[in-house]
Amino acid sequence: MRIAVMGAGGVGGYFGAQLARAGHDVAFIARGAHLAALRERGLTVESAVAPVQSMPVRAVDDPAQLAPVDVVMFCVKLWDVEAAAPKIAPLLVDGGIAIPFQNGVDSHRVLMRVLGAARTAGGVAQIGALIRAPGVIAHTGSMARLRVGAFAGGPQAAVQSFVAAGRSAGIEVEYADDINRVLWEKFVFLVAMSGVTALARQPLGVVRADSDLRAALAASMRETVAVAAAQGVVFDDGFVDRQMGFVDGLPAEMRSSMLNDLVAGNRLEAPWLAGAVVRMAAAAGLAAPVSSTIYAAMKPYVSGVR
Repeated sequence: MRIAVMGAGGVGGYFGAQLARAGHDVAFIARGAHLAALRERGLTVESAVAPVQSMPVRAVDDPAQLAPVDVVMFCVKLWDVEAAAPKIAPLLVDGGIAIPFQNGVDSHRVLMRVLGAARTAGGVAQIGALIRAPGVIAHTGSMARLRVGAFAGGPQAAVQSFVAAGRSAGIEVEYADDINRVLWEKFVFLVAMSGVTALARQPLGVVRADSDLRAALAASMRETVAVAAAQGVVFDDGFVDRQMGFVDGLPAEMRSSMLNDLVAGNRLEAPWLAGAVVRMAAAAGLAAPVSSTIYAAMKPYVSGVR
């Protein structure tokens, strides 16, 4: 399968490496020092389950340098979605599709508007990974799973082909019949996990072990569940408890990407996470005090502070 990875960070770098190692034709679209390292030294993945050492890869900074592909794994940061979406359109002219693996619940809508619904699917990545150094992806723990699916009337067969390619590469990948619900499931978890770990400047183990931080984590989830219901996605009464059980099984050292970005002084995705919950809650006439507090505390750092 011909695959372009737009955004070779933790998600794109890890899963793209597994697909390339299995023999698929994978090209990485990156920039800056990371791009230079990929070209000069190849891609390294530090992982307890699927390590890769200095694997030569094709890396470019402009999608126009690539031929059309079957799938674009769209893994850019949320603030780059609007600008990056038109750049991948030429890669899909032969019937290819784009699968966004961003956080949040809005990226697919942007891609549908720019690329068309027939060329846009949905994706969720569940993994703790980041760029540890240029050309080096560090994977925390053992969880590395993809869930993908087509929206109503979307490219179901093409998504199924991607699932088969992923499985051939040893990736745990599942076709989701209701990908919109899956996006919201992750959103409930991620808004809470990213917000509370960033607010406390502490990894997940510290958050879940402290009674007050743990309560804030659960309360944040409940706020997002209420917003989801207002959007037509209803979760049962035990959903948050199961999510908290999932939290208890994750590595104690796990840090959200927003915490990593905050510590590094990088831009933050808070406007599309806690900020999005605040906006949707207000539109639905709901209270979201935890999300409002998290977003207010992150706002001074949203554009990056060096």
